[in-house]
Amino acid sequence: MAWIGLAYWAALIVAGAFFVGGLVRLGWRAAGIWRIHRAGPRHLRSTRHRIWRDPGREGRFDLRHGPGGPEGAPVPPFTFVTEHLTGSQPCVAARDGRGRLWRIKWGHEARPESFAMRFAWACGYFAEVTHFVAEGTIEGAVGLTRARDCVDEDCRFRDARFKLEDPGIRMLFDEHSWSWDDNPFVGSPELTGLKLVVMLLSNWDAKDRRDVARGSNTAIFEHRVSRRRREARYLITDWGAAMGKWGTNVVSRGRWDPEGFEAQSAQFVTGVDGGLVRFGYQGQRTPDVANDIPLEHVRWFCEHAGGFTEAQLREGLRASGATEEEAARFARALLDRLAQLARACDEESDVVH
Repeated sequence: MAWIGLAYWAALIVAGAFFVGGLVRLGWRAAGIWRIHRAGPRHLRSTRHRIWRDPGREGRFDLRHGPGGPEGAPVPPFTFVTEHLTGSQPCVAARDGRGRLWRIKWGHEARPESFAMRFAWACGYFAEVTHFVAEGTIEGAVGLTRARDCVDEDCRFRDARFKLEDPGIRMLFDEHSWSWDDNPFVGSPELTGLKLVVMLLSNWDAKDRRDVARGSNTAIFEHRVSRRRREARYLITDWGAAMGKWGTNVVSRGRWDPEGFEAQSAQFVTGVDGGLVRFGYQGQRTPDVANDIPLEHVRWFCEHAGGFTEAQLREGLRASGATEEEAARFARALLDRLAQLARACDEESDVVH
């Protein structure tokens, strides 16, 4: 019968797609191993390694300004330096009125990255100084290629993400970054807390050093903390895939999508079993991020990173380019997810007692 033949060919196409996808992933993995081997060991000069710092109470919830505080915001006029021709989105470098160098990016990652950096920082995790700028002018930004549609003939732009380039920080990316299963904090509540932030924000693009062939989203920044001492800070540098739907493929996932973010919040915490909290999250590194999360680590996170109010979250979202409606919807959904973490701890305590 005709339908049998169609079913056969459909099954063959699906099987072929899985086979080709497997080969591609294997190729990426092999290329990553080769690149890491070729790069050799990372030569850190630091005597201390950190992935989290106690945010304290003072200024902890300044989600309007985020890392860097009010003085860290970019100040016009902006002067063009160069155009970056790599990366997934159009990007240029420019100096602001104080002479600071900024990496300016456009596209669908500008808003989610600006807010995610603020939220991660407020939870105690290291994040780069990042701002959403609704409009402005970059003097001298002419003859652009990838960014030609982002800056008009009068050198004006809209809806850009500014990220500070600090020359005083030694930055280790890609082959010299870190992976979820290979870092000094494996098994610690601090590392688990960063995983919880990834899931709270629905950041499905949790690639690490092992994915260097496609681009690692982790990095190590070495800061000079005294004349003779350096400190290595482990962080996520790309949060552009946040604030939408998590998922395992381009069809099921998204970014900056209040409706999708709200819809998946009901499946954020799916249960507690044997001292482990289960999550509905799916992404690039699901087993590393979502599996085997100890309840005691969730308690630690709730004690150190809880306390957000809807007003604070909405302020941070508005500063990141959200409309009033988007800010309200995202904030309520985030508070619901945080409440699910707290309930998981309370319910388990009730069972124990």
